[in-house]
Amino acid sequence: MGKVLIIGAGGVGTVVAVKMAGLPEVFSEILLASRTKSKCDAIAARVGGNRIQTAQVDADNVPELVALINSFKPDLVVNVALPYQDLTIMDACLECGVSYLDTANYEPKDEAKFQYSWQWAYKERFEQAGLTAILGCGFDPGVTSVYTAYAAKHHFDEIQYLDIVDCNAGDHGKAFATNFNPEINIREVTQKGKYWENGQWVETEPHEIHQPLNYPDIGPKESYVIYHEELESLVKNFPTLKRARFWMTFGQEYLTHLRVIQNIGMARIDPIIYNGVEIVPIQFLKAVLPNPGDLGENYTGWTSIGCRIRGLKDGQEKTYYVYNNCSHQVAYDETGTQGVSYTTGVPAMIGAMMYLQGKWKKPGVYNVEEFNPDPFMDELNKHGLPWVELHNVDLEL
Repeated sequence: MGKVLIIGAGGVGTVVAVKMAGLPEVFSEILLASRTKSKCDAIAARVGGNRIQTAQVDADNVPELVALINSFKPDLVVNVALPYQDLTIMDACLECGVSYLDTANYEPKDEAKFQYSWQWAYKERFEQAGLTAILGCGFDPGVTSVYTAYAAKHHFDEIQYLDIVDCNAGDHGKAFATNFNPEINIREVTQKGKYWENGQWVETEPHEIHQPLNYPDIGPKESYVIYHEELESLVKNFPTLKRARFWMTFGQEYLTHLRVIQNIGMARIDPIIYNGVEIVPIQFLKAVLPNPGDLGENYTGWTSIGCRIRGLKDGQEKTYYVYNNCSHQVAYDETGTQGVSYTTGVPAMIGAMMYLQGKWKKPGVYNVEEFNPDPFMDELNKHGLPWVELHNVDLEL
């Protein structure tokens, strides 16, 4: 049905490639590209059957991207590289006349700040070019945003309170490791918290607000309010929201390591001189920490991610909880990756499918909740991320 270029060969890129390769009726040709071609070759060899072509590309370099896109002529570029590279890849897509999909919003290298305004600024250019850009098509952002759209469409007349809850109850056996790119992960969880309430953003100190929440089939886990990017688009697209928050679980050992990393300056993103060489401390830390892509083999336990929603239906207050639980071991058995990569990669594949099938295809730049949620929700059940709905339950929040 369509040709797809995947940029990025980490854990998420692995899942996207493996899942796409199993659907030749949708993804007729697949090119996997990364700065390190050997990573792409290893993924292609795992899949076998010559289903995946590979290439080397520097995603920071627009001319290189343009040359690769023009040589392969894909229908869609799926960006699962670093968030720093979103804009260069979007620029290349515009130059080549190709649509775009990503899983995380842009953030500059030199500032721990991520927001959609940089990518939303591309809306007119994509409209004029007749191209689609689909933003934030992972799990959170991604599935959680689609969950919200589905709830608004089918279960509520007015959504008023939204709490996105993200629990990783897995155990990888390491003293300290991050579940995705350490540089991005540490920047994300060490910044100040922020949530939406009564028409404005409320800022908190890192991890200031926390409480135990019960996760299905997992039990109680201490959960912390952090800022997460989908809140920015959800409060814009669902203006009836009185409050929107994002909660994530952290173990005490993880938080202790995180405080040490910050206190000794290893979380710094500004360059320093060491032995006459300029280095960025957090990038050096990334080099010595375990590779998130190698955690899967011994990873046990589950992730549980969902939306707890309160609002009005037929004039009555209603509560609703929709979630997915994903097994790290099952994810590894299927794709060779742990559950966090799996829960991000599968939705990216489904979003690409939605585009190629014409179900999520319109000129401009859109977050996933701006499309019809129904076909996407159907595919989640078919491709390893089944969801569960609970109505009129205690949301704890």
